[in-house]
Amino acid sequence: MSYQVSDVAIKELFGPIERTDNSMVSNLCVLCKGSKNLCGKDRCSLMVKYYARSRTKPLIDSLDLAGSSPPGVFVGRYGYPKVDVGPLVPPDFGDTAFMDTPEGWVGKPIEDICDFRFRLVRGKFRVGVKDFQNAGKMMDLTRDLALSVNSVDVEANFNKKPSGKIVLDDEIQPFGPSARLNNFDITNPKYDHKVEKAFYDTDMKAVEAVTSLYKDGVLISKLQKAFSIGAFGVERNRRLVPTRWSITAVDDTLGKDLLRSTKTFPPIGEWRIYDWDQLDNRWCVMLMPTSWRYELIEAWYPNTAWNPMGKQIEVISSHELFDGRKDYAEIGGCYYAARLAVNELLMKERRTAGAVIFREAHPGYIMPVGVWNVRENVRRALLEQPSKFNSLNEALVHLGNRMDIPVRRWLSTSEVLKDFLRQRRIDDYV
Repeated sequence: MSYQVSDVAIKELFGPIERTDNSMVSNLCVLCKGSKNLCGKDRCSLMVKYYARSRTKPLIDSLDLAGSSPPGVFVGRYGYPKVDVGPLVPPDFGDTAFMDTPEGWVGKPIEDICDFRFRLVRGKFRVGVKDFQNAGKMMDLTRDLALSVNSVDVEANFNKKPSGKIVLDDEIQPFGPSARLNNFDITNPKYDHKVEKAFYDTDMKAVEAVTSLYKDGVLISKLQKAFSIGAFGVERNRRLVPTRWSITAVDDTLGKDLLRSTKTFPPIGEWRIYDWDQLDNRWCVMLMPTSWRYELIEAWYPNTAWNPMGKQIEVISSHELFDGRKDYAEIGGCYYAARLAVNELLMKERRTAGAVIFREAHPGYIMPVGVWNVRENVRRALLEQPSKFNSLNEALVHLGNRMDIPVRRWLSTSEVLKDFLRQRRIDDYV
């Protein structure tokens, strides 16, 4: 089995680096007004947001709101260590759990995700992150929501009608307008008994709580909410964690815990690529028959969420070798979400591997929907039957046929693949 390929062979196979250029004027939206698709997208992100918001606005045009929380809560980060906290409440009754369970969103069109997420109104009140346990009734009810396994009926009274921009972020799930709470009440929360046990164990460290509950089958989205609301940890150390930070903290904690085992397993016996497409994101997950190393490479096309006015494809990556990394990944929370997904597969197979994930975000990805999009779609990709190869060369040919961006550009960006190509191995001398 051959794992080595020369740079000359790569050049002969794949040619020079290419770049896509797509010129765009600054006032395109003014010229288009959502009707001419001048930006090249197949639908207008502004209009998707507008229609989702217009369907919700008449239902929340009041100082009072009643509905069934999924349950959902949100902890802000602005003003830290004093932050805004509160429930997410839609103007709907019944089983709304799907609104805040991203594990079930793979396969849903972006319009549907925006529609039900923008219906969630954020009620908020201000709390010190270290003083939250004595912050009063509204804080206690918010914690009850975060720990509940069922949709919970909520009655909220605001000091003004909910308003403000719709929140869109690549780290957190989107949600709708917000307003400060005068008060709110809830009915019939039912705790997850496993989470409840960890909550009342004030001697258990937060990392131990998160990892043990994950192994007991508690959903990652549920762990992130409970972690955010200060439900885990030694009592004197408990504090609120902004939702954005809690999502990455849980993904990172679980990934590192799995790596303690997966790094010790024997490597897989072939090169693999798992292919997947969703929300106009194209994925290739390459597993290498090596010791652990990992990289996430994202290519953002012009007219996508994070390259809206660009004239060329922008590529960004973060990586780690066997010993991991000590600083926060440049690429953000998506890095830790994808790393967790890969290690779930390795743990299941009781094997180790190197992993390079290639992501092309095409113009149909009209708005960011949260880091769950990476974790859940990499998970889904790894359920597919992989293409298997005897060498990196063969795997790169598949990558070149599958992705639009030329292989040479992926190679020029990838630190993991460049390290592999440069390093001599024992196999080379046998």
